[in-house]
Amino acid sequence: MRLCPYCHAPLYALADGMRKCSRCKKKVSPKKAAKVLNLITAFCQNATASETARQLGLSYVSVQRYFIDFRHLCAQICDDEYEARRHIACDYEEYHYLERAKRHRKNAVFDAQNFLTFDYDGHIYTIVMPSLHQYRQQFIDDALEPLYLAEFEKFKRQSRLIKLSSHHNNIVRFWEFFETSIVCYKGIGNERFPLFLKELEFKFNHVQPEQTRLLKEYYYR
Repeated sequence: MRLCPYCHAPLYALADGMRKCSRCKKKVSPKKAAKVLNLITAFCQNATASETARQLGLSYVSVQRYFIDFRHLCAQICDDEYEARRHIACDYEEYHYLERAKRHRKNAVFDAQNFLTFDYDGHIYTIVMPSLHQYRQQFIDDALEPLYLAEFEKFKRQSRLIKLSSHHNNIVRFWEFFETSIVCYKGIGNERFPLFLKELEFKFNHVQPEQTRLLKEYYYR
């Protein structure tokens, strides 16, 4: 028996091929419901939009639009889970992410993505910090750029010591997962970075079956 994706009550068939929920009375297209489930599954399996479009016979633009919607849902799920855990005592660390191609540049710190990583009893939550890029000219005008760069080098050394001495730290495990996963998404701009970070936070916190279940649940809310 097919169940309604909105309220999980039984569906009954209509003459036009659609199905209607016996409880909420919403109409459901079996074809569209199957497409959404296939797209969510591909997203949770880390397939790219182009790969998914080819496999499912859909347009790239359509798949990309769905994937953007799924990333927004990931962010909503992460925020809801944070609200349920915010009362728990937590550990946190600051993280600066630089694309590998930029790491050899001395002043690349101003292109870094900065975020806080919280560990709520094994559950990760992240908050993106303001980019330093907008303040670079002010640092130059005030002759503070060399001082800041020196402090940032010291911070990076301290962060490396944290990573080297905390192999079983959940925050460090997330950083390693993030570093490995983010390279699959090439050329992420500042405005899109928070959504990709939330996607990876969501995927780190949940195994694939849970990812699929949660995204499907939130999609049909």
